Amino acid sequence: MSSLKDLLSQIESLQNQVAEVRQREVGEAIAKVRALVAEFQLSASDVFPSGKTKSVSKKTGKVAPKYRDPITGNTWSGRGLAPKWLAGKNKGDYLISG
Repeated sequence: MSSLKDLLSQIESLQNQVAEVRQREVGEAIAKVRALVAEFQLSASDVFPSGKTKSVSKKTGKVAPKYRDPITGNTWSGRGLAPKWLAGKNKGDYLISG
């Protein structure tokens, strides 16, 4: 039966071997990728087109205003917090027709 000290020594030895093999294989993979990039004359944008691959956010455009203050001409799209000029008032009275 192995002692705890022997097992810990084996673990450390295996971890060192894993680190060495990983470093060697990563180096080989990088060399292969560089060779392919050079062979096909690829750029970074060819390989990584958007620059961000993990999170794709939907970009929304500007929204047309739905409400207008007849006194100041200020408008509000109906999104987000209501403006102070509309606070406590009936929104229907300020709807933009069209």
